[in-house]
Amino acid sequence: MTTTRQPSVKRRMLQLSWALAALVLFIGFVSLGTWQVQRRAWKLDLIERVTQRVSATAADAPASPDWPRVNAANDEYRHVRLTGHFIVGRDVRVQAVTNIGSGFWLLSPLQLTDGSVVLVNRGFVPPQWTPALPDIPPPGADANNVTVTGLLRLTEPGGGFLRSNDPVAERWFSRDVAAIAQSRGLRRVAPYFVDADAASAGTPFEPAFPVGGLTVIAFHNSHLVYALTWYALALMVAGAAIGVALQNARHHDHPRNANAADQAP
Repeated sequence: MTTTRQPSVKRRMLQLSWALAALVLFIGFVSLGTWQVQRRAWKLDLIERVTQRVSATAADAPASPDWPRVNAANDEYRHVRLTGHFIVGRDVRVQAVTNIGSGFWLLSPLQLTDGSVVLVNRGFVPPQWTPALPDIPPPGADANNVTVTGLLRLTEPGGGFLRSNDPVAERWFSRDVAAIAQSRGLRRVAPYFVDADAASAGTPFEPAFPVGGLTVIAFHNSHLVYALTWYALALMVAGAAIGVALQNARHHDHPRNANAADQAP
């Protein structure tokens, strides 16, 4: 009498577990790849919007009634214009590394006609730089009537990487608007600061300080690479699952296994 040998329960459970694991991995990798495609579309749209903002004609910076609505999505890197006078003796130097060397950003409070204050990053200064006067307005500007154009930037709270701001010791690693305002006794300060445009041009060897217009606008955009990686992993899982399924089918239908099944009592 001939019988057909069925795979053991343990073998069936193992095959089912492998199939389920492969399915979960495949769906997960495809989902991650699709998410990266969506992130790439969002990033490209952001880059386009920022490029348009930077190259646009300078418009009035958000006034104090609009401050609560200022946000990164709608306002960061807007090309803005401010008019007022710098408050003497309230400058802050924030450590900076730029394409012209290491030194500091020089942040100065600009008081507007309505009494509110906006911190202006007037540009880069080297460590040894000292102003000729207690407070120097941008080159060519009247100290009592300064118009500044530049890019709106949002506050950078806390400090730099593994380094916290220390207002008492005058060690600043980020442009933290609230902390700077508190340390300098400033009131009605905007929740953003402005990176000033280049106010003057010096020679490549002896630039006029502070040097404005050094804002670096760069967006990391490797989403396509990530998407292709996730999709490739999904294909690898699918290929492995198909390979295992074919191998199991060949093993079950192999003549030797069939003969062994026929000879079984």
